[in-house]
Amino acid sequence: MQVSMHGMPFRGIRRRLRATIGLLVAATLCLAFAHRPLTAAPMPQPLDVEGAKGRETGLPVPRFVSVRSREARLRIGPSLDYGTQWVYTVPGLPMEILAEYGNWRQVRDCDGVSGWMHRALLSSKRTAVVGPWHASTVSLRETPKSDARVVAKLEARVRLSVHGCDGTWCNVEVTGHDINGFIRQSALWGVYPNENIR
Repeated sequence: MQVSMHGMPFRGIRRRLRATIGLLVAATLCLAFAHRPLTAAPMPQPLDVEGAKGRETGLPVPRFVSVRSREARLRIGPSLDYGTQWVYTVPGLPMEILAEYGNWRQVRDCDGVSGWMHRALLSSKRTAVVGPWHASTVSLRETPKSDARVVAKLEARVRLSVHGCDGTWCNVEVTGHDINGFIRQSALWGVYPNENIR
């Protein structure tokens, strides 16, 4: 922002400089607290069943959920007073809950972007995406066997509804298509390795 001193009294210049400095401080604080890695989130780690519980729900933390709303705002902090960091416009995207604070959940998406969402914007419905770390396609198979017929080849970030997982394979449906099959659990972001989902 340029501050022009031409034709302005000293008091006006000082007010404008104070506002500019205030904006710079606010922007610096936002950047310091808005962690945005440039790489995708790492492959999910095995779920520690005896691990931490959420302070509000008593449910395991971390855990996976999905976006419920067509417009879900990811905020910098756990309140409507905090600025919007990102707006998700596709329901069913998987999110990992990292912490709970009142009605707010600290979440992370498959790209590693984290922030806070109101619990009403999240659903317990399990979804996943083909892991963003895959450089080549991943096979969706007819049955949960490595030699089963390939139903489809899925690229990274394809959205899936999860019907169940046995710790090695997940029964999934490709979102928006009538394609069902089984995919290796380790190929997904939205489920933990060795996690059983019924």
